[in-house]
Amino acid sequence: MSAFQTALEAGDLAGIRACPKADLHLHAIGSGNRAFLRERTGRDIAPVDRVLVSMDDMHAWTGEHLAALFQGAEGRALAFEATFVQAARDGVARVEVGADVWEITHHDNQAQPAWEMLLAAHAAGAPDVEWIPQMAFSRHCPFRALEFWMTPMLDLGVFRTLDLSGDEFAQPIEVFAPLYRRAKAAGLKLKAHVGEWGTADDVWRAVEVLELDEVQHGIAAADSPQVMRALADAGVRLHICPTSNLKLGRVARMEDHPIRALVDAGVKVTINTDDVLIFGSSLSEEYLALHRAGVLNAAKLDAIRLEGLS
Repeated sequence: MSAFQTALEAGDLAGIRACPKADLHLHAIGSGNRAFLRERTGRDIAPVDRVLVSMDDMHAWTGEHLAALFQGAEGRALAFEATFVQAARDGVARVEVGADVWEITHHDNQAQPAWEMLLAAHAAGAPDVEWIPQMAFSRHCPFRALEFWMTPMLDLGVFRTLDLSGDEFAQPIEVFAPLYRRAKAAGLKLKAHVGEWGTADDVWRAVEVLELDEVQHGIAAADSPQVMRALADAGVRLHICPTSNLKLGRVARMEDHPIRALVDAGVKVTINTDDVLIFGSSLSEEYLALHRAGVLNAAKLDAIRLEGLS
């Protein structure tokens, strides 16, 4: 039995933290370390204490509690540094996070200063944590704006993954296909948020249209044996955030989380935080919560941990 499994079965959070893990689905504005931010700003940001009923509800909460703290270039730099600090303090050995392409608007539409901000945040917050730089789109943004912002970011040649986040229903998935084709030609790994609010068919449609390698959330796939089989056969990996799913009302109880059905169907999954500052659960606590709820045993959770590090 590995040290990670032993710590899980003993309910030893410190032991879980001591084992390397990967957080591959998180957002910098909501993923900072609470204690670090309190030390730097004097503000104590308590996580959400109720179930949020929609993405609009979440955005309203974020606007009230986080927006002022992370405004402008300096605020964004603080958000990224706090995110890396959180990774380091929770034993995260690999983190996949980066800038939304609109980030360059904080730097006179220049990509290099935005990249240098990310480099500085990583160096200050977690220089020993492996960082996979990610470029991201907000789904509500017009195509032309995304194309304009994406071009200099892509031309830097430093980003390794592409993600699409935000309201799943803001625009049809087909709108983003040309941008994803450009990213694929540049060698980026392709991801997108889908199946958090939508359907299993939406998940598979996104995989086909955008030629996704991985899906952020994707839990709706558990509603369709056919879609789960297709994901398993294609080797598409889902990056799942259990506490986020609970706090956004997508799952009623941790005991009911569909990650079990996905794993049993042979779908590759990882466990992630999404927004630890908002939802209040570190990556180590996500693993422990799933184990305590009896969703997956220690061996399966260990296999998922190693999948994220592979």
